[in-house]
Amino acid sequence: MSSQTVEFEEIADDRYGGKAAGLARLRRLGLPVPPGYVIAGVSGVSDAATARFDEMAAAGWTPVAVRSSAVGEDGDDQSFAGQYDTVLGVDTVDRFVDAVRACADSVHSLRASSYSGNASATMNVVVQRMVDARAAGVVFTADPVSGRRDLTVIDVVSGLGEALVDGTVAPDHVVLDADGTAVVNETVAAPVLSPVEIAAIQSGARRAEQEWGRPMDLEWAIDKSGGIWWLQARPITTLPGDLNEMDSPVAGADHVYTRCNVGEMMPGAFCPLTASVSGFAIDYAMQMVQVVARAQERYEKPWLQVGYFYGHMFLNLTEGTALSSGIFGNSLEQFSTSICGRVIDELEPRPPQPFRRKLGNTVRLTSHALSVGPAIRRLPGEIAGFAVPTSRDPRIVWQELEAGVAQYCDVTLIHVRSSSRAAVAANVLESVLVRRAEKDGRTEDDGKAEAARLMAGASEVESALMLAELDAVVRTIAADSAVADAFLDAPPDDAVTTLQSSDGSAGSALRRFLERHGHRGYRELCMRDPSWADDPGGLGAMMQVMLRSVGTRTVARPDPAPADLHPARSIRVLARLAQGGARGREETKSRMALMAHRLKRGYRHLGEVLAETGRLPDADLVFFFDRAELHRVVGAGDITDLVESATKRREALSYQDRLEFDDVWVGRPSPRVVAPERNVGDGRIVGRPAGRGTVEGVVRVAKSIVEARDVQRGEILVAPVTDVGWTPYFTVIGALVTDIGSSVSHGAVVAREYGLPCVVNTLVGTQVLRTGDRVRVDGDRGIVERLEAS
Repeated sequence: MSSQTVEFEEIADDRYGGKAAGLARLRRLGLPVPPGYVIAGVSGVSDAATARFDEMAAAGWTPVAVRSSAVGEDGDDQSFAGQYDTVLGVDTVDRFVDAVRACADSVHSLRASSYSGNASATMNVVVQRMVDARAAGVVFTADPVSGRRDLTVIDVVSGLGEALVDGTVAPDHVVLDADGTAVVNETVAAPVLSPVEIAAIQSGARRAEQEWGRPMDLEWAIDKSGGIWWLQARPITTLPGDLNEMDSPVAGADHVYTRCNVGEMMPGAFCPLTASVSGFAIDYAMQMVQVVARAQERYEKPWLQVGYFYGHMFLNLTEGTALSSGIFGNSLEQFSTSICGRVIDELEPRPPQPFRRKLGNTVRLTSHALSVGPAIRRLPGEIAGFAVPTSRDPRIVWQELEAGVAQYCDVTLIHVRSSSRAAVAANVLESVLVRRAEKDGRTEDDGKAEAARLMAGASEVESALMLAELDAVVRTIAADSAVADAFLDAPPDDAVTTLQSSDGSAGSALRRFLERHGHRGYRELCMRDPSWADDPGGLGAMMQVMLRSVGTRTVARPDPAPADLHPARSIRVLARLAQGGARGREETKSRMALMAHRLKRGYRHLGEVLAETGRLPDADLVFFFDRAELHRVVGAGDITDLVESATKRREALSYQDRLEFDDVWVGRPSPRVVAPERNVGDGRIVGRPAGRGTVEGVVRVAKSIVEARDVQRGEILVAPVTDVGWTPYFTVIGALVTDIGSSVSHGAVVAREYGLPCVVNTLVGTQVLRTGDRVRVDGDRGIVERLEAS
């Protein structure tokens, strides 16, 4: 059987394989492609094929590269990279015939059939003039490792690209952002590419991406005269869903966003349902506070005070500056410091309001915060009025959940009011003590540290009570060696389930604890993450860590409270008010978590009903719809497109969760690009003092609560941020260090309650410290000093 020869300009589809189709498409796009042709349906080498080779030789277009272009190769779903043969440097007819046969036979190779499961694919062969390459490489229009589609990745070596493919030569590695700025530029020796060549490669690759409508993987070479030739184009087949598909609108190109504060409340990346439930509720509550203070006329639209980018939540600091200009006692500097722990220079002040207007706004906002008491007292009954849906009709379940979200917004607003009430007393206390410190010749940090000490010792703080009760459960287990041994020997989920159903005192204690605090947990505002009551594995793992340390560490609670010992009556009063505010803040946070707990149970039930009826392939997928999409999901129409989108969003979440951000960003936030580790410099990391005392110990870096399960007694826990789900570990650790946070953040409050040195807002703790390092934590000065590297 003879083989047909086909010119690139004659190819209009992928019948001759993905490689041939890609080259033809690049030519039509106007990108330089080396001259050549395709041998179609190869089963032998025809006279026409050899004659065409002779024509190329006569034109001076040899040696040639002979490469496979099987049907299905380099397609939308599979790349087949390296599965079929390629022969380079072919310069005679005999070698040409052998090369074509080698490509044709490779379709039957074990590696190719193992990859595709198809040993009978139609093989076509691409024949092209070889580029006399000064440099060659690949370019990805999305980062295949991080999944980010706003990055261009270039790997390049000198000479032929085979050295890059076979890994015998280390390439230069360049990562460009969307503007063409090199965010990573790692060179082996002298740079292989000039800035002009890098820009040209990115430009051509982006043109191909626009043509294909999806991220691309392209091969290219630069000849000795500096010309760029495009050798291959195929879609990247290993990417997750678009990490930015569900991004909220940017409120303004010059708006300043931050992960501070909200990153403590909602650490990590979140599913779209969480964004459209908890994110929506937080944004609503913050806008309503702005309305009370006359900073905006009415609730306008979602995603004004809060942003959702790359699956992460952000606060819009620019929108918040309306408060600093419209009320007394909250300057731009104070506002940014209260959120981020420092003055944010990127923030532009708004024009100050007239005195009378500021006075009225201040009175309204302060009254709104201080009068929250009755609303807090009504919360238990109001939340109890929302029953977790149990209907088997998905439309009824959805309607009940929509009503629950409206109630969740109201609960969140009460929590924001309660937090504002707590901040009033805390800010006044800190301000007074800073002025006193400076008057006495001490520093501003000394005053802040004293304020942090005085805010310790508050009794009946919800999170502290919760931890004390869990500690009591663990000690009850420890009191019976047989029960303790069985609990430690069992898998965490079995340990909790078995104990919970037992008749002994430990089982009763655990049931009481879950009745009061089972709605709490790690990332408790996430609709997908189960609360402790529904997560025996997570709870059990923490309890096992605590049980192993029973009797080896004594928790030191400050008693009496430092506030009662201060000589100045005014300071004692302010400290007690601050402590009372902290109690109220923790109480409303618990109520907010309770409402979220009921909603997440309801959405989980909705997913189960939809999976049972065949609307969804599995119950978990319900968390990857936006709330606004659920009316279609619970309906009767076709939702194939929505299910496909939700599946891709679920794939994207693990990629999003690995992203890290600077604490402040102007415009649309963009993740950090991982670069070589920074040096600690003089071995000191400086943060904000949040818990008094100095301790030396071994570091345990835990970037997730799962990693925290490895913590050992007395270790220094270093984490990006901690929420209530981490607090059981506070009975084990020697000190706490976090990347973000403030003196009134959850981790700081609980650390102070248990006498732990605590340094927050280091920004880089988890990046520069390593598990096994020995450090000194100075909670009074906010300094972490590395004494010995691991």
